[in-house]
Amino acid sequence: MSETTLHHRACHLCEAICGLSIATEGERIVSIKGDPDDPFSRGHICPKAVALQDIQNDPDRIRQPLRRVGETWQPVGWEEAFAEVAERLASVRERHGANAVAVYQGNPSVHNYGLMTHSNYFLGLLKTRNRYSATSVDQLPHHLVSHLMYGHGMLLPIPDIDQTGFMLVLGGNPLASNGSIMTVPDVERRLKALQARGGRLVVVDPRRTETAAIADEHFFIRPGQDAALLLGLLNTLFEEGLVRASHLSVAGLDEVRSAIAAFTAEAMSARCGVPAPAIRGLAREFAAAEHAVCYGRLGVSTQAFGTLCQWLVQLINLVTGNLDRPGGALCTEPAVDLVATTSPGHYDRWQSRVSGLPEYGGELPVAALAEEMLTPGEGQVRALVTVAGNPVLSTPNGSRLSAALSGLDFMLSIDFYLNETTRHADLILPPTAPLEHDHYDATFNLLAVRNVTRFNEPVLVPPKGALHDWEIFVGLARAYAARTGVPLKPTVAPRQLIDLGLRAGPHGDGSALGLSVDRLREHPHGLDLGPLRSNLAARLKTADGQVNAAPTVLVADLARFASQPLPRDGELLLIGRRHVRSNNSWMHNYHRLVKGKPRHQLLMHPDDLARRGLADGQRVRVRSRVGLIEVEVAASDDMMPGVVSLPHGWGHRQPGVRLSIASLQPGASANDLTDEQQLDRVSGNAVLNGVPVEVEAA
Repeated sequence: MSETTLHHRACHLCEAICGLSIATEGERIVSIKGDPDDPFSRGHICPKAVALQDIQNDPDRIRQPLRRVGETWQPVGWEEAFAEVAERLASVRERHGANAVAVYQGNPSVHNYGLMTHSNYFLGLLKTRNRYSATSVDQLPHHLVSHLMYGHGMLLPIPDIDQTGFMLVLGGNPLASNGSIMTVPDVERRLKALQARGGRLVVVDPRRTETAAIADEHFFIRPGQDAALLLGLLNTLFEEGLVRASHLSVAGLDEVRSAIAAFTAEAMSARCGVPAPAIRGLAREFAAAEHAVCYGRLGVSTQAFGTLCQWLVQLINLVTGNLDRPGGALCTEPAVDLVATTSPGHYDRWQSRVSGLPEYGGELPVAALAEEMLTPGEGQVRALVTVAGNPVLSTPNGSRLSAALSGLDFMLSIDFYLNETTRHADLILPPTAPLEHDHYDATFNLLAVRNVTRFNEPVLVPPKGALHDWEIFVGLARAYAARTGVPLKPTVAPRQLIDLGLRAGPHGDGSALGLSVDRLREHPHGLDLGPLRSNLAARLKTADGQVNAAPTVLVADLARFASQPLPRDGELLLIGRRHVRSNNSWMHNYHRLVKGKPRHQLLMHPDDLARRGLADGQRVRVRSRVGLIEVEVAASDDMMPGVVSLPHGWGHRQPGVRLSIASLQPGASANDLTDEQQLDRVSGNAVLNGVPVEVEAA
């Protein structure tokens, strides 16, 4: 028998980056457990981490490049595949222009540092303005607000959960997500520690979520109306003199106060469904806490006023003195400082061809992708490159997008699954599996509730002939440069780039720690670099060095908010749902994560069922403006009346998909109901919550 070897590594499957102890015998995984010596996660893991061995051993995972030949797939060599991609993409660009090629990058991209460091080595050569990603069905409002207020889209204040005394959570469920735009392993223990020291946790959500279940107080709120509650809170803080001076230099607060004067708690109550006395009481309680933080996440971003919501969250923290203050919202000081080394971003420099939606950071809202393929004319998208993504299941009106993909001249997917999106590709190029390459969490260290760092060595040896994702991009870039004659700069491996970032960072050369990759390799459990602390004043990237409290585009959006009609009586509104065993569309093919009772039913309040003559467990049809699905309904007192909930990322019963386990519990895709025409008009972010639907017996 082979000798057992113990490896230490962080899990990359969600934002929590929990430390793992992985035992192997040769190339076989024996066990995966939480690492008690990881200073950040302290031995905690969730079920997703144990499923890493399912990913490694999955017989459905693609292990060599595949070319479509009619309705079948045939293996192809790497160099031949690279040459074909270069020829097909160059040909499309020569006939139709650079913008005829589009790019979509999925959520797993930020969980893999080779994708982050090297994807643009190839994709940048395409010179297209049709760049899309999962950002615009997720956290785009966070980035845009930070860009407008603080001068950099990655200057994101994080809840100081370990030191706060009052935490207000809107549209977030960290017990299911393990934190999101808040890297926080072992979040339940941290929230209970908050309560044990006399603090309070208050959750606002249309569903009594797992996090709401342990909260001190939970408020139901009408989906899509979080901006009304936040405006009522902010107005109360101003009106009742509950504001606290900030040490930051701030411009525009008087303008904000004047602009929201009419949005009183009483006026906003009718919109959001939270009683006015409760709004005022919550504002007073928040202001009275010595340390408090307001945190709004996915549920408030993916709605028609998502950017307005994230702006108001920042303002509530700011005017109560909790922005850039311990126990409030603080920016990290990561070992690899992306704020110092990346562009601050730009907004609305160009717009999408058909609907005129604004770009942010060089990307257009993905809700526009299908129409850019389907609408004839100059600039029509005729070729697509997808990277680690499944937009058919994860972006609005997925059925329409699927139809659009089938009409492309050429499609390349860099992925190791034949899924609902990649089944349309002409070539699929699979990278190595996660445990077969090294890794550094550049993004999630930036979002962590403590300053932490670690370098993750590979656990297993990749198979002969396999390529890491970054090597695929280098191969594509070389083939494309050779085909088109464009110059290509030299590059180095991701490990070397991270080493440069560590040495240039605040804990690198010249510091007491002197961090480098070699230094981190001496600490396989990771390093704790200390608690979050005040630093925003010195890190602001605005032109005048002040916090811009009143960005013109956001103040102007108040008029759009005020003009919306009041919610209609009897209307059902659809929201999403997270589960700790799932992450978007890419974790349903692993037995350890889908075993047990199905978790993809439509949740509905018993009163809403009775009103429609429906019963718990019945098959129902759910209809929206854009689509119709059939799904099992489940009665739940945790739902706010008038609201139904369906988890995102299911719908695995499409022809040509090779996901043998997922196909046994296919569920239905919530994004066959979400509407590409329902958007946050400021950012272009998709509306995935508050979608009007009808439910009837199937």
